[in-house]
Amino acid sequence: MAERLRLGGWDEVGADAQRVRTAVFVLEQGIPIELEWDEQDPVSLHAVAYVDGEPVATGRLLPDSHIGRMAVLAAHRRSGLGGRILQRLIEAARARGDRAVELNAQSYVCAFYARHGFEICSEEFEEAGIPHRAMRLGLR
Repeated sequence: MAERLRLGGWDEVGADAQRVRTAVFVLEQGIPIELEWDEQDPVSLHAVAYVDGEPVATGRLLPDSHIGRMAVLAAHRRSGLGGRILQRLIEAARARGDRAVELNAQSYVCAFYARHGFEICSEEFEEAGIPHRAMRLGLR
């Protein structure tokens, strides 16, 4: 399997990120499509992982240092792609001088983010009908 990771703006990788997010968030998790697309997409840095030329994972870094819309197609979960995307977004935040990155993790995947150094910093709350926790990682 040939694997690559690409960073870019919405105009560069948005169609591929959209394919992954639609499959994971809209079709698999049942999030209403009108909640999935927002004004942050055009101003964010997006990461997309490809396997054999097909987009299979994505995430984004917002201008305010939040990481979000992390999604990996079911067939590629536990392959390390999500972690590689997360690390690239953290590196991009560090390179632009961000002091920390934050995210709202679906509660069932908090352990994934904790393995990458994130700490829970909120009580559980609901977002799009799914339990979440806010998490934060300080950058040196």
